[in-house]
Amino acid sequence: MRLLLARPLPETVENRARAFDTEFRNSNAPMSKAEMKRALTEFDVVMPTLGDLFSSEIFDAVPTPRCKLLANFGVGYNHIDAVAARMAGIDVTNTPGAVTDATADIAMTLILMSNRRAGEGERMVRAGNWDGWHPTQMLGQHVTGLTVGILGMGRIGQAIARRCHFGFGMKIRYVARSPKTPDFPAERASDPVALASSVDVLVAAVPGGADTRHLVGDTVFKAMKPSAHFINISRGDVVNEAALVAALEAGEISGAGLDVYEFEPKVSPALIQRENVVLLPHLGTAALNVRTDMGMMVMDNVEAFAAGHLLPNPV
Repeated sequence: MRLLLARPLPETVENRARAFDTEFRNSNAPMSKAEMKRALTEFDVVMPTLGDLFSSEIFDAVPTPRCKLLANFGVGYNHIDAVAARMAGIDVTNTPGAVTDATADIAMTLILMSNRRAGEGERMVRAGNWDGWHPTQMLGQHVTGLTVGILGMGRIGQAIARRCHFGFGMKIRYVARSPKTPDFPAERASDPVALASSVDVLVAAVPGGADTRHLVGDTVFKAMKPSAHFINISRGDVVNEAALVAALEAGEISGAGLDVYEFEPKVSPALIQRENVVLLPHLGTAALNVRTDMGMMVMDNVEAFAAGHLLPNPV
């Protein structure tokens, strides 16, 4: 069985992959159209990841693919047209669970950095512009006891809410397709606008894809309190970045913390220039043990496919 790994992975994962006839792609750039077509033509299993746009156009260009499994590295798979893949006879798997706590931790990092102006403060120190402590220096917002709104109450959303409630005594409100019964108090809001109007921190934690594209835009930002902060750890195109910039420039919200971007890896210069925006380079799962766990979950799916067993993580 021929396997293609589309990105370099932790050593233990690559060693496990050597049990198959595996090609290791050395580039961290997204696969080109030509590379994706070759992947579908020459390999039985392909491990794509974020940025590898397996669209219906790619599947249409390879009418009789050799590939029968796209074992995605990551929980999000909106870069893969899963419907078109199934029509082409190709299964798709992902890596749920492995990313939950790490992504929730990054959300908390952004919540704290944005509200307490940590990024701005570090830039001040590094630039040599800090003249010493005084009582009114860089006054941010203390998050303990505030109300946080979780837009998307799946595994990651609940993990964020749990940290906010148990760690910081925050009140939890959320929007989800169905009511949730977590092990902490949480009030469900009717829609994103109603949620935005009633919280001090709004966190986007929904899956990517056509259903959630620009879910957070002008109406959501206008509903937020001027003192509120917006956090995005979901997918970049969940947010209308132009509307976010407009809200920040108009003072409709107090700040933002972003780990993902609408046109990633391009970041809007208007966001870069603003002191009240925290910008991280998609660090959600960037820990060696987490990325190893993700790779091992990919290999679980690959080995199940090779053995003719049920796939552990079909999408």
